Amino acid sequence: MAVFAMLYASDQLKKRVVMSQMISFNEAFRYWFKLGFISFGGPTGQIAIMHKNLVEEKKWISEDHFLQALNFCMFLPGPEAQQLAIYIGWLLHKTWGGIVAGIFFVLPSVFILWGLSWLYVSLGNVPSVGALFYGLKPAVAAIVAEAVIRIGKKSLKNEVLVSLSALSFIGIYFLHIPFPAIILAAGLIGYSGGKFLPAKFVAAVNNKSSNLSEYIISDSYVLEGPQAGWRHSLKVIAICLPLWFLPLILLGSWRGWNDIFIDIGLLFSKAAMVTFGGAYAVLAYISQQAVSHYGWLQPEQMIDGLGLAETTPGPLIMVTQFVGYLAAYIHAEGLQPAVAGAIGGLLTTWMTFTPCFMWIFVGAPYIEKVRRNVKLGAALSAITAAVVGVVLNLSVIFTYHTLMPDGKGFDWYALSASVTAFAGMIYFKWGMIPVIICSAAAGYMWKMIL
Repeated sequence: MAVFAMLYASDQLKKRVVMSQMISFNEAFRYWFKLGFISFGGPTGQIAIMHKNLVEEKKWISEDHFLQALNFCMFLPGPEAQQLAIYIGWLLHKTWGGIVAGIFFVLPSVFILWGLSWLYVSLGNVPSVGALFYGLKPAVAAIVAEAVIRIGKKSLKNEVLVSLSALSFIGIYFLHIPFPAIILAAGLIGYSGGKFLPAKFVAAVNNKSSNLSEYIISDSYVLEGPQAGWRHSLKVIAICLPLWFLPLILLGSWRGWNDIFIDIGLLFSKAAMVTFGGAYAVLAYISQQAVSHYGWLQPEQMIDGLGLAETTPGPLIMVTQFVGYLAAYIHAEGLQPAVAGAIGGLLTTWMTFTPCFMWIFVGAPYIEKVRRNVKLGAALSAITAAVVGVVLNLSVIFTYHTLMPDGKGFDWYALSASVTAFAGMIYFKWGMIPVIICSAAAGYMWKMIL
């Protein structure tokens, strides 16, 4: 009896320790609200910010759990950074945690880009805003490069995983192999490796070199709440699908089914379902449809919109709101242009981001269920290595466009600013927010004063 009493007391103590480590909903709410205002840099920059905040500083989620969640999100259509925020919010506080994380990830950028879109069509250009945000691009390039190094050191534990990451980079950057094909191949290699060479794959998933007990969400985390199953999946779909298409139904009933708002809604709902590979895949598809197929925008306007989206917080594919705003502002009949633009922009945002909640709330319970399987864990380990190569590819692309903007020649200021920010974060441990603020101020001075 004494033995059982000791075991019971030990179990109760463990439960109290775990409960004391859990963060409150209000604390998480404050972080997700803040993230919406500081998440510069497109998907790579936003993933880097979340990794630094949630893994290294706050220790809300362990390295492996973070990367495995990221693997799943990068395999989904749509913006992977927002989906990752929803996933982590869901892990922390179930459905409402995911809803809050996903909404506040995009909400600030909705209003910022709404205002910038109005300024764009009203004034033709925004030189002061462009000058202010000009300095952000070198900082973001440095942040992403530092993130690639940091994540690579922690996830590429041996020569096999390093090789997979290198092959992933070569495949996507030089050979233009589709992202889903790279991830699928990495998963198959990892699954096989977990069976025949487990030491080279499983070790990265079950890494014991770090103290996992200090993380709230780690390999020992037991998920409470919705579990994987067809009943839960059908319930989520039954709620999310009507919400997704409700604005489109209301607009069709109001203005008819041949209206431009219907075309806008259908295009971006289609983009939310077919654009695998993250934000850059969405941008390529939307650009082709909005410019070439529908003729809503000129190519120069699409480039301007991408520039605005790159220099504001929030997902890079918030450029879709700019596209919807201009399309409705210019082409909608019977409404004031500013009103039509606002409706088009908000409709676009709703149709693009609402399904992200459905993908995560349906799929995340299954990922949490299978991540404890050794072979599937090895597959996720290999996918993690491949993702490092993909992030490196995005980092190279972003850095190239920062240093060679719009084909105007090499930007020496951007190079010096990027190197300064990178060296400061690596060697002097500069904080991300001070780097962003100082870089924006320096860029403004360089463009407008000097």
